[in-house]
Amino acid sequence: MIGIFGAGWVGLVTGACFADLGHDVVVRDIVPERIEALRSGQLPFHEPGLEELLERNRDRLTFTLDVADLAAAPIVFVCVGTPPTYSGDADLSAVWRVVDELPPHEERSLLVMKSTVPVGTGEKARAALEARGRAHVAYVSNPEFLAEGTAVRDFMEPDRVVVGAYAEADSEIVAALYDPLGAPIVRTDVASAEMIKLAANAFLMTRISFINEIANVCEATGADVVQVAEGIGLDHRLGPHFLRAGIGWGGSCFPKDGVALKQLASNSGYHFQLLNAVIEVNELQKRRVIGKLEKHLGKLRGKTVALLGLAFKPNTDDLREAPSLVLASRLLAEGADVRAWDPVADARHLLQGVTFCDSVLDVVAGADAAVIVTEWDELRSLASEEVRQAMNRPVIIDGRNLLDPEAAREMGFTYEGIGRAASPFAELPETEEPEHELNR
Repeated sequence: MIGIFGAGWVGLVTGACFADLGHDVVVRDIVPERIEALRSGQLPFHEPGLEELLERNRDRLTFTLDVADLAAAPIVFVCVGTPPTYSGDADLSAVWRVVDELPPHEERSLLVMKSTVPVGTGEKARAALEARGRAHVAYVSNPEFLAEGTAVRDFMEPDRVVVGAYAEADSEIVAALYDPLGAPIVRTDVASAEMIKLAANAFLMTRISFINEIANVCEATGADVVQVAEGIGLDHRLGPHFLRAGIGWGGSCFPKDGVALKQLASNSGYHFQLLNAVIEVNELQKRRVIGKLEKHLGKLRGKTVALLGLAFKPNTDDLREAPSLVLASRLLAEGADVRAWDPVADARHLLQGVTFCDSVLDVVAGADAAVIVTEWDELRSLASEEVRQAMNRPVIIDGRNLLDPEAAREMGFTYEGIGRAASPFAELPETEEPEHELNR
């Protein structure tokens, strides 16, 4: 039996996948509504493939509020949230609650940390366990590398599995759980395993911010960042991944883990200059869309802007740190009328003053500009005659370089992407002719 603390995104994916590998799994959470929903077969969030996985393994999965139901599990995974505090440090209160609530287990057992935690958490956790008379509970670091929207595939077909342990025997036990996947197992000490997760995300963030900086230079020089990224990505030393320019990253991992690593370095007396710049570039990138809109529309007060996509990436309903929230708030502050659409994400509780629409055609109706914020497949056909006729002004700001620029312009749209040359005839907004009498 495997126990899981936390029925959130990581916990449910981990539990469902281990069940699919043939294990009996008990998932415990402290939110009654979430457990009731899971018992009735309802998912608390959108993740492709997960609902089917839970249904297929219903007989192997138990959802509970009672921590005592995990007493028979010799291996328990910690999959609780570690959000940033006001200082930027990771909030480990949920982790320490798990340590406090671990059910009695007379034989040797394993506490396996999947939550993203600062380097050094393992040492503190081991000391806390010993202080509570739980020295027989071993600690193992096994960070997750799941991307929202592809989490089930990422678990079942991992690039690698990282296992950090204090004792080789504990490492062997956790590594054996992943044997059916045939993935490379990276065995390290605990501190190194904790750092691998933070460093991996920081490097991916750096690649995104770098290509966005290149995109901004491309706009100033007339180069096309899509072609530049292709040329860069074919270099075997670099590869093509995470070289897609856009309006910045968001979500539950990159922003939180970036700040956590920066704060960890700062607490250790080191100023992480590169990571500071990476984060700053990302924040500025979200706001560049406002300048693009002003270039085409002039002052935004009274203009209607349609935001297409709200989730921070496609195939998820996650709105945490989503660029759409920054864009909507800035547009509202400029006095624009903001309309929004997303096929799965609901931001009504986060964005006051925004009109939410049920279809792409509804959201662009009467709009002075449409901004592609999330690269949903439904938007690949945006540059259509029907959309052009529905809009007040056929202006598309493609924040994800989803569309073909020439095809969009041939359909009669004023099109501008990220890091792509704009039409020289679409730089200035239309102005109304002054009314005057002829033949006075």
